[in-house]
Amino acid sequence: MNRRTGSRQHKRTIPKLSEMEWEIMKPLWAKGAMAARDIYREVPKKHGWAYKTVKTMLSRLVKKGVITYEQIGNSYLYRAAYSRTEITRDATVSFIQRVFDGALNPFLAYFAERVSPEELKRLKRALARLEKEKSGNNEGT
Repeated sequence: MNRRTGSRQHKRTIPKLSEMEWEIMKPLWAKGAMAARDIYREVPKKHGWAYKTVKTMLSRLVKKGVITYEQIGNSYLYRAAYSRTEITRDATVSFIQRVFDGALNPFLAYFAERVSPEELKRLKRALARLEKEKSGNNEGT
């Protein structure tokens, strides 16, 4: 499994996930290492996937380097090679770049129009906290 080296030059490229692959990853992120049968049980039944479909998706994710596995006896234990935060961050940046040409203002405005008053309050608190953290970091420079 690749490890971060701390250098920007060696930053690992995060593979893109399909919608189906996201569904396979969710149980791994939520519960940690799992056998294929356990992942199959966790996948929402609304998809109607067969066990073989889940095994195929696991193979694809291993080839992409998104998950790793360890053989224990006759079974395999799968685990995420990337955190949900890493994958989500990369997918979000890619989406903003593709749909909003990388501009954050229209992206945030689009979602701010659709949030509830309570969500808006939470967002304002989070933005105020980030602003305070960033101003504190800039004072020493």
